[in-house]
Amino acid sequence: MGIHRSKPEKQAQVLMLGLDGSGKTTLLYKLKYNESVVTVPTVGFNVETLETDRSSPSLTVWDVGGQKKMRPHWKHHYTDTAGLVFVVDSWDRKRMDETRKVLHRVLRCESLRGVPLVVLANKQDLQGALSPEALCLMLDLGRVCEGRAWFVQPCSATTGAGLEEGFRRIVYMMKTPLKQTQEDIKVKMRSKGFSMTAIKQVLLCSR
Repeated sequence: MGIHRSKPEKQAQVLMLGLDGSGKTTLLYKLKYNESVVTVPTVGFNVETLETDRSSPSLTVWDVGGQKKMRPHWKHHYTDTAGLVFVVDSWDRKRMDETRKVLHRVLRCESLRGVPLVVLANKQDLQGALSPEALCLMLDLGRVCEGRAWFVQPCSATTGAGLEEGFRRIVYMMKTPLKQTQEDIKVKMRSKGFSMTAIKQVLLCSR
């Protein structure tokens, strides 16, 4: 990942959504410039291009404002989206129900049918943040993600931990058939010590 200074031969559009305050803009600038910046709520959108490996298209990442008044406008960005990144404040339990409802509404949109999803479980550096396993259950991802490849990546916009891995995952899922991504996710979860119950919950989308 990094700054793409020349015109890329191929580009893929990645849409980054999430509630206001989830850390979307902070993590995007951390990933792009490796700088921690103080941001204000995004009114409208930010667009950045991220470079990937030579065999993959560069990513045009659209960071769209997450305030309630902005969410009806998200649909205007759905066309031509190749990958969806949804950022969650995994420390803010009070807004988890709102997060779940908003995410489910997005995923039900016909324009995003089958588009791979990475949920970035942000703010893992804060004590008390929900684990990826807990987020899978609280957001009911196994049910709502039927028919699409998806993954939950723990990360911190402040430290940068997990950000590159999250965007590499979306690139991988955009290029790889759904069945293979599920097998890969199963192996990865086992290596990280997830319980069989959690793995089965994650893989419900294969049914």
